[in-house]
Amino acid sequence: MGTASGAVRNPVGAHVPVAGGLAATGLGYARDIDAETVQVFVANPRGWATPVGNPAQDEAFREQCAEAGIPAFVHAPYLINFGSHTAATVDNSVASMRHSLRRGRAIGARGVVVHTGSATGGRTHAVALAQVRERILPLLEELAHEDDPWLLLEPTAGQGASLCSLMADLEPYFEALDRHPRLGVCLDTCHVFAAGHDLAAPGGMKQTLDLLTETVGEGRLRLIHANDSKDVVGAHKDRHENIGAGHIGAEPFRELFRHPATEGVPLVIETPGPKVNYAADVARLKALRA
Repeated sequence: MGTASGAVRNPVGAHVPVAGGLAATGLGYARDIDAETVQVFVANPRGWATPVGNPAQDEAFREQCAEAGIPAFVHAPYLINFGSHTAATVDNSVASMRHSLRRGRAIGARGVVVHTGSATGGRTHAVALAQVRERILPLLEELAHEDDPWLLLEPTAGQGASLCSLMADLEPYFEALDRHPRLGVCLDTCHVFAAGHDLAAPGGMKQTLDLLTETVGEGRLRLIHANDSKDVVGAHKDRHENIGAGHIGAEPFRELFRHPATEGVPLVIETPGPKVNYAADVARLKALRA
């Protein structure tokens, strides 16, 4: 695996597969692609199951990440939606989110990423956000230990009745959660581009990051999902592309590395293709960082 995170302004890594063991498979894959940071699933991303995990693998993962100076993150399941009008979905979302946060703590993760969801069933954003407050605030209050991960909100590409896709949408979301001290942001470059922030325009990346900082304050951006986009700006389509091969292009990522808001923030790729593509994207981002 790559350099200890203390040695670089932005550790660059990837979402890694963990079937067969967090440390054995996940960190082995990370070494193969020279990743300096990792993101993992601790449950089936398309299900509600809350598996207990393997204590030996948890400990090995936590220790190896600490030794190598590798920041680790958890991505919560995709089904979670705290804005849903379906009671079962909301109850399952709470159980799933709590599981991801607790497993995150067990493996030494810095943050747990969750999609910001949507107001289903024709409800207003205000009604959905009131429910977000009611169900997420208690989970945030449970993050009382020094080694608990942050809860990182990931704005979506703006599909359907999305509660949060543009930087301005983070304001009411953060307000609903009392700007809790453990609340942060995971910025997905493909999502914000799809939502309408033109990162490819001259100065577009700087403008978007400036707006993010103005909206949520300094120190809230804790993770970046570095993905190019298969679709044009404002398409509201969540289709990731390899770095430099999509409509965002490589240059805005160079701009991202130089912005004050990204100081010390890890970058994780979630781009298409096999391991060789992942290694190439990690290398490409490191070159842009240099």
